[in-house]
Amino acid sequence: MKIPLYRQIQASLKEKITSGIYEEGGLLPSENDLCTEFNATRMTVRQALNELVREGYITRQHGKGSTVSASRKSLGLLSLKGWTEVVVASDRHGKTLVLEGPMLKKMQNPIFRPLIDTESDEDFIFFKRLRLVEDLPVMYEHTYIPNDNLPNFIEEPLLEGSLFRTLLIRYQIDVQSMTQEVRAIAADKETANLLKIKTKSPVLHLLRKYKTSVEGFFLYSSIYCNTEKFAISSFN
Repeated sequence: MKIPLYRQIQASLKEKITSGIYEEGGLLPSENDLCTEFNATRMTVRQALNELVREGYITRQHGKGSTVSASRKSLGLLSLKGWTEVVVASDRHGKTLVLEGPMLKKMQNPIFRPLIDTESDEDFIFFKRLRLVEDLPVMYEHTYIPNDNLPNFIEEPLLEGSLFRTLLIRYQIDVQSMTQEVRAIAADKETANLLKIKTKSPVLHLLRKYKTSVEGFFLYSSIYCNTEKFAISSFN
């Protein structure tokens, strides 16, 4: 499936923002320069920029151009942005521990059943990961990715540890939006042990379905958040 030019421009600019080529608080190239760089019309460039505004990557002001959004000090775990971008924006040190995967696995967790249709009997690429900030565990997640047209995905490491960046750069799959359920629940024994809290302590449970630029290609995540040390917020 051919990706529209505005989506290609959006993905290219997003990669340069998240990798630090365009720094927070700095200006993107002018519309004229972007038109030349991508051999695109002004309307197409503006469409790409408007999408970046909608996602919270840039702000636009008449006469001043497009500015990369300023850093936020809270953990924006309720936003669409990936973990790598959330930690960078918080000015804190973060790391990810892969507890299982990547491996092929069927989606057997019943909590996902309301979100899926015919995909339930298919094999997914599965990750179980623990996210830490300043060496404190803050997120424990299960993620399922369709095993569809992703050659060598399991064999090769993620680019800079980022799933979203890997999908975008290697496979031209852009995560565009998500639906999300947020609930407060009591931590079971496994979750409590990983997050270093007491069993039955309150945790925030995020159940997510991510829509991508590829028709019918959705990602699914079940995420448990320890909010004792860090506030959970949105970038929107």
